[in-house]
Amino acid sequence: MEKFAELREAVEKMELVDAHAHNIVALDSAFPFISCFSEANGDALSYATHSLCFKRSLREIAELYGSEVSLSGVEEYRRCSGLQSITSICFKAARIAAILIDDGIDFDKKHDIQWHRSFAAIVGRILRIEHLAEKILDKEVPDGSPWTLDVFTAIFVGKLKSVADGISGLKSIAAYRSGLEINTNVSRQDAEEGLAEVLYAGKPVRITNKNFIDYIFTRSLEVALCFDLPMQLHTGFGDRDLDLRLANPLHLRTLLEDKRFSKCRLVLLHASYPFSKEASYLASVYPQVYLDFGLAIPKLSIHGMISSVKELLELAPIKKVMFSTDGYAFPETFYLGAKKAREVVFTVLQDACIDGDLSIPEAVEAAEDIFAKNAIQLYKLNVAMKSIDLKNAICPKLMSIGNNSSQNDITLVRIIWVDASGQQRCRVVPARRFYDVVLKNGVGLTFACMGMSSAIDGPADGTNLSGVGETRLVPDLSTKCRIPWAKQEEMVLADMHLKPGKPWEYCPREALRRISKVLKDEFNLVVNAGFEVEFYLLKRILREEWVPFDSTPYCSTSAFDAASPIFHEVLAALQSLNVPVEQLHAEAGKGQFEIALGHTVCSCAADNLIFTHEVIKACARRHGLLATFVPKYTLDDIGSGSHVHISLWENGENVFMASGQGSRYGISKVGEEFMAGVLHHLPSILAFTAPVPNSYDRIQPDTWSGAYQCWGQENREAPLRTACPPGVPDGLVSNFEIKSFDGCANPHLGLASIIASGIDGLRKHLQLPVPVDENPSDLSAELRRLPKSLSESLEALGKDNVLKDLIGEKLLVAIKGIRKAEINYYSENVDAYKQLIHRY
Repeated sequence: MEKFAELREAVEKMELVDAHAHNIVALDSAFPFISCFSEANGDALSYATHSLCFKRSLREIAELYGSEVSLSGVEEYRRCSGLQSITSICFKAARIAAILIDDGIDFDKKHDIQWHRSFAAIVGRILRIEHLAEKILDKEVPDGSPWTLDVFTAIFVGKLKSVADGISGLKSIAAYRSGLEINTNVSRQDAEEGLAEVLYAGKPVRITNKNFIDYIFTRSLEVALCFDLPMQLHTGFGDRDLDLRLANPLHLRTLLEDKRFSKCRLVLLHASYPFSKEASYLASVYPQVYLDFGLAIPKLSIHGMISSVKELLELAPIKKVMFSTDGYAFPETFYLGAKKAREVVFTVLQDACIDGDLSIPEAVEAAEDIFAKNAIQLYKLNVAMKSIDLKNAICPKLMSIGNNSSQNDITLVRIIWVDASGQQRCRVVPARRFYDVVLKNGVGLTFACMGMSSAIDGPADGTNLSGVGETRLVPDLSTKCRIPWAKQEEMVLADMHLKPGKPWEYCPREALRRISKVLKDEFNLVVNAGFEVEFYLLKRILREEWVPFDSTPYCSTSAFDAASPIFHEVLAALQSLNVPVEQLHAEAGKGQFEIALGHTVCSCAADNLIFTHEVIKACARRHGLLATFVPKYTLDDIGSGSHVHISLWENGENVFMASGQGSRYGISKVGEEFMAGVLHHLPSILAFTAPVPNSYDRIQPDTWSGAYQCWGQENREAPLRTACPPGVPDGLVSNFEIKSFDGCANPHLGLASIIASGIDGLRKHLQLPVPVDENPSDLSAELRRLPKSLSESLEALGKDNVLKDLIGEKLLVAIKGIRKAEINYYSENVDAYKQLIHRY
């Protein structure tokens, strides 16, 4: 890390110019504090606590305040401390030298601009033109005559000119009202008709007529040109009032080509996300276009923030890219915007140095430009740039993206992958080498590592993988985290690339991404998944003999009492890793327990399952126990599954659930077709989700594991079960559970096979058969038995062209070779399954 010490120090110490923000509100404002974390409102705001932004930001605010890490804990700290105190803390931590405030949002009990001058040396004003026009029209014409276009124009332009010398710039929210395809040549008649329509709607005035908005914008540009004022433009995402399709900055081409306004400097706000590349292009070819990445930072995920800023810099000159917090209502938003911007910009510039795009001195200069110099020049601010003594700074030191603490004491980083036999493996590198070399280039790994079975650490025959050839484990920084039980270590999940930037065909995480993209591109659907993790806790009585932790029954309170110290550690570790836990309890087996994880988008759910296995095993070891996820640890007791709940989402809404008449079983049409595809392909799916011969010792009738090819409504003997958890309206279902999934499965490959099957169901419009609402074993003569062995599921997979096409032939060949090796080894070594407790 010494290599980038100069850049790190520059980013840490720099005082910032916040070029776009809004007013802070009183503590008793009706504007809810939860809005600090989301652009949502109304009922949608109730889901804000489940966003990545909320979970990450809440921890960071609690760390700053030293409060309890909960929404109620932070809110209590705010109430007890008072607004002046928390604003002072946040602004000192953010180290902001100047703020430009758009005061055009009428928050309840907002403080005026003057109030903010207690916390920043320079506070300027950005005037929102639509807000000014609405305020003018809310009043009567001074002489009592009716409004006309000429009267309005005279008052509006006159007001702009009267305040021009006292403001830093103008701003338009045309993107929210009518879109960015702005016509700078609106006819007088169209403008008059637009004004009439606005007035007819009544008061308070809200301007939505496109012609009138474009007219106001054009008149404002004329004033901006006269006074050399920049015009900020909302672009990209925002709350649901905005039609995102019309917020693409490419719509601005007519305006940008209008020679009258070629000298008007336009600032595209919010990184134009998700149109960051388009914004970068415009800034590169139009001299009047500048970029600002506030709101995108800190509202996006870590990966989203980094990629968005990287996309801005792909083409745009660095001299045109600026920082802002888009802070609003709450001082915490200013702190989070500044904190994450420092982290993101450092990471982006560090990568640019590693890539050879920038030298370190050039990166330092870029940081100074982005954080202050560009805004100072564009907005003509009288700000003397200076650094700050870190010893007196309140905020924590700059952290690398994905970490939650200082890097100084990190000595080792574990790079984790899961092979095609479902075994979790890692390479460990010194922290300095990780950040200097591995971060960019990855670590080498023989092709053979994706061809290993659960019995032998060597490539299986028939996989087409051998010791010849090398892939690269490239860290996915969005998954990097400090290891809760090894405080001087970090861990990170890895993708497999042939070279950085080129995914390997055998990479399980890439397979899931690829198939998820097909689902999204063809049907605009996203799969959410949540796992129920079953496992045994074993204790050693002889040197090589392990027995159950206890002998208590299902949901035993005494079992939980005995294991409580372990579960407190497990829960704390999972919370620190941002893995949601819904509940836990003792299961029916002796020494068996279950932890139910919260649902999330499938790729994250698979990652969360990997981290959960790591946590449970590590916490058990600390107590002298062995945790195992083997499907059938002992043949005379109940098996362990990794049941997964699946739901379908479109534009943030669960569309698996029926929403109107004509649906069957409380499931939507797309939900039924997807689930029917999974049911149809279930025999071949088992080759992914039940990948070792021991898996089939678990999948037996009358063991709640789903032994017959059927589905049922809340039928826990069916392999597919529709679920109606508490809070779901009666008669509807929110998801379906797949019971034929166990702890030996690679979660990314397992979910990939499920989604591929669901895609086939959607393409063919498959329908579910009649549900089985009794024990399937009572209907064994009528129902098809699922594969009784890995051999049978492998045979089904061999006939399944759908999975071959979607999973990829090379990866499928490797999986088949590994499964054949499993079959051969365990048929020849009958008791060898007992050693699986050390591998899973």
